Amino acid sequence: MNVWYVSYGSNLYRDRFMCYIQGGQPEGSEKVEKGCRDQTPPKADEKIELRYPLYFAKNRSKWGKGGVAFIDHQENPDVKTIGRMYLITNEQFEDVVAQENNEENLTIPLEKVIDNGFHNINENWYGRIVFLGYKEGAPMFTFTNPVSMNGETFFTPPSSYVKIISKGLEELGMSRNDIVHYFKQCGGIKDSFTKEQLYRYIYREQGKQ
Repeated sequence: MNVWYVSYGSNLYRDRFMCYIQGGQPEGSEKVEKGCRDQTPPKADEKIELRYPLYFAKNRSKWGKGGVAFIDHQENPDVKTIGRMYLITNEQFEDVVAQENNEENLTIPLEKVIDNGFHNINENWYGRIVFLGYKEGAPMFTFTNPVSMNGETFFTPPSSYVKIISKGLEELGMSRNDIVHYFKQCGGIKDSFTKEQLYRYIYREQGKQ
């Protein structure tokens, strides 16, 4: 079965996501990903907008010291979170979720996710699987924190991580100024930087000020 995996964090950047599909060490990450059992590239990918607020939490990951991206459990009609959806097999989706949760393998009851709207497969960082509807007959899924946004402490993400998300947003057609404005709405970032400071935090290695 084909499914749409909807990303909103570092997997917005296609090269980073392909490390989950085909294996390898993503730019900026400390970890080599093993890849999926089926390493066929996605059959399609496209931009999508979500109404779940984006925020950054936890204080250490393979990207370094600081938070990583999650979406809240409750939709907000005033929110626009940018996503990128990849058309992959359900087996590949299970393998991606397993790698995100540092598990060897996982079986996800996707019918239960569809019936309930979500299902917590474990208590790991990305243990909550969320059903987002259908597109062209294929179900759309993402994953996030089993703990709601109100139950978490925000942490500023490391620059290595924000840079990768930014590259994905650029691939989706956003300008650098638009990206800075987008991040300034997010918990874990909005109170940590001025717009000028955030621009430098993301783009300083490219020599841009």
